[in-house]
Order: sequence, then C-alpha cells, then structure tokens
Amino acid sequence: MDETAREPVLVDLALQGGGSHGAFTWGVLDRLIEEPWLRIEAISGTSAGAMNAALVADGWTQGGADGARAALAAFWRGVSRAAAFSPLQRSPLDRLMGRWTLDTSPAYVAMDLMARVLSPYDLNPLGLNPLRAILAESIDFERLARASIRLFVTATNVRTGRGRIFRNAEITADVLLASACLPTMFQAIEIDGEPFWDGGYAGNPTLTPLVRESDAHDTILVQINPRERPKPPRTANEILNRLNEISFNSPLMKELRMIALLRQVADPGHGEGARWAGMRTHRIMTDALTEFGASSKLNAEWEFVSLLKEEGRRSADAFLKAHAGDLGRRSTADLDALLAEC
Repeated sequence: MDETAREPVLVDLALQGGGSHGAFTWGVLDRLIEEPWLRIEAISGTSAGAMNAALVADGWTQGGADGARAALAAFWRGVSRAAAFSPLQRSPLDRLMGRWTLDTSPAYVAMDLMARVLSPYDLNPLGLNPLRAILAESIDFERLARASIRLFVTATNVRTGRGRIFRNAEITADVLLASACLPTMFQAIEIDGEPFWDGGYAGNPTLTPLVRESDAHDTILVQINPRERPKPPRTANEILNRLNEISFNSPLMKELRMIALLRQVADPGHGEGARWAGMRTHRIMTDALTEFGASSKLNAEWEFVSLLKEEGRRSADAFLKAHAGDLGRRSTADLDALLAEC
C-alpha cells in the first residue's frame, strides 16, 4: 500500500505515565507524527503521558507536525539539562556496570529512606518542583486551550479518591504537575480548592472520554508500565516497584475489560452504543522497559532519554510495518481475551 497517497485515518492516543520512561512515548509520537495519513483527533494522558500530550497539541497548533516534534524535543532536552544539576545521579558503580538505575546512588538511597519516615511536606516545605518552570517555558497554555487536538488529562482527587479529567481550556502547568504528583515525593497540587495526586491511581490513562467525545474510532495505547514480569520481586525496592506497576495498571485493565464487555453487549445501531461497538484498539509497547528498575524513572540523563526515545521510534515503526493497514479497519489488540481473566 502506498501510504503517502492513503486517505487520512483519525486516531486517538492514550498515553501512560512513568517518569523519564515517558521518553519512550516521545519516540513513539515522534515516529507516528511523521505519517501524513495519521490524523490525531484526541489524546488522553496521565503523568508524563499528559505532558507529552500537551506538548503535541500545543506544538501542532503552532507549527503542525514539525511544531509538535520540535516541542517534544525541546521539552525533553530541558528536562535532561535540569537533571544534570540534580543530586540524583548514577553512582560510579552503576556507570561501570552499564546500569541506568540509581539503586546505588547515595542521594537516591538517602531520599528513598527518608521518604518512608518523612513526608514531602517535611522534606520540601516550599513545594518546589523544577518541572514547573520547564512546562511554563515549553507550553503556551492559552494557545493549548484552543488547540484542534482534544486533550483529556487525569489527576486523582486526594480527598475523594476519584479521578478528575481536565480538558484543554482547564489545563495549566499545575494540572500537568498534579497528574504526575507522586505522593511520597511531592506535595499534593491544589486546583480549585481540591488537592490532587498522580492520575495513575484513577486512570492510566482514562479511555472513556476518547470513546464518548472523539470522532475517531481507532485508539492507540502507548503502554509504559509492564503488565507482566518474568521473575517475582525479591528486594524491597523490587517489591515496591511491582506494587506500583500493578496499582498503576489496574485502572487501565479494568477500563479495557469494560470496553471489551460493552463492545459485546452494546447496540451498534444507536447513539453511544455505536461508539462502543465501533471502537478499534491498538497497542504499542516494548519488553525493553522491563530491563530497567524503578529508580531509572528518575534518571533523565540525555544518553538514557535518547536511548528510550530511539526504542520508542523503533517500536512505533515496527507497529506501523505490521499494522498500518489495520488502522481504520480492525483492532489489533485482543481486548476480548481480558474478559477471561475476570
């Protein structure tokens, strides 16, 4: 098939969060945006996925595909520059062993231990977050409010435990920081008088608005958090990491099962039922991310970020080679298999 002459296909994107592992999603987006026949209608994102989503929408509004790719590159370069001044650096042993984790970094070990007995209100009373300035510099939030790409950003209300979905006109730097607010590292972000934590606890990412409010019928999920690991965790850090992965994947798996069920029982001929019945799902992920420990999500060295970006581009390219012809026609992710797990 000559993809350059292909009729446009409207797609939605669903982007998971995962700290610096979000650079994998950067690579996926960088590759997908190169395809002129793929038209992004809406993006749902959480944490780093929300930031990538906002960058794409704002960059696209400013300069089309090239603008979106440039916005992503500038943001991740800024994150890497800021990380160079962080005390959280790989130790000589990690570097010698070729590991990207911070497991033997004195600053990381100290921070990890203190976080178990002291809250971010004790350790960071001013609520400082270097990402705030980078986001303010990278995104024009007034322009984002009128972007053609619709955004859905999820954060978790600390008081109620429920997720809140923020749309274009509501999105600010605080909303993006709230969506990425890990409770043991940062103070809750207050929005409209309510405190918010990481959106991954409620939806990572939330898919329902893509079905209900978008004209696209194809949703591409970019998944960062491994759903399965071949070996059981043994160390304290490995156990906590696996607990977080399961917690952050759980809302997504429940929503995917719900979608699979609704597709089976919804009336395809009327209103919202037709939307659920007609939804086509796809997934881009990589086993390479299972090789990195939890602490590597705090490693934003340019060499590591670039490695993740290239893995994202490779994974997206492999997906397009295998399934470009399926987009707009059929699902490539078997959601019905999830129903057997209930």
